[in-house]
Amino acid sequence: MLKKKISIIGVPSDYGQRRRGVDMGPSAIRYADIIERLTTLGYEVVDEGDIQFKRGNQVIEQNNKLLNLNEIIEVSNHLANKVQDVIDSDSFPLVLGGDHSIAIGTLAGLGKYYKNLGVIWYDAHADLNTPDTTPSGNIHGMPLAVSLGLGNDKLTMINGYTPKIKPENVIIIGARSVDEGERELIKKLGIKVYSMHEIDRLGMTKVIEDAIAYLRNQQVDGVHLSLDLDALDPLYTPGVGTP
Repeated sequence: MLKKKISIIGVPSDYGQRRRGVDMGPSAIRYADIIERLTTLGYEVVDEGDIQFKRGNQVIEQNNKLLNLNEIIEVSNHLANKVQDVIDSDSFPLVLGGDHSIAIGTLAGLGKYYKNLGVIWYDAHADLNTPDTTPSGNIHGMPLAVSLGLGNDKLTMINGYTPKIKPENVIIIGARSVDEGERELIKKLGIKVYSMHEIDRLGMTKVIEDAIAYLRNQQVDGVHLSLDLDALDPLYTPGVGTP
């Protein structure tokens, strides 16, 4: 049953990549009247404020190519706990970022509650890189891999367990820039992907209908929708980590 109470959680983090500014996302979305819009739709909306964490200089661990590893671990742990608190209060967590590394914490919190969680990953990228395959060291390109239990142990074990999700319950929509290592992983794990070519051919309505039907057939007990703005046309949404 759809929860009528929505709790907004802001995560103003840009630690997952090198482009400054994406940390302003939560404040920008609030400024665009998201609370008023949701209230108009009949929801009770609670603004939980922003996740609090220490700010510091960006640091990359040269041995394993992980930018700002310790900072992202801190943010992810705080976020996972907050997501769990929101679910425990019988509310729906709406998490606003921030770069896409924040999905590590969101899924770590959701996975404690939903044991067969479905994931719709609307993104121009697969976010399936690991320290072995990443060309950049940016952790915003790793959250799906981390949540599947792949990569650095400090990340995969956030919130004390791994994996958070199953590959057969993941659907990637909108992919148009996928690294070679990610392609191999998609093939190996059998992850369902709708590329931009397939969206153009089938239409978005058909893709979403198919995705929902697929997850229903998987008998998932919940669905995490992850929306990365880089899946949209960069002509209209240039202010992202990787347009």
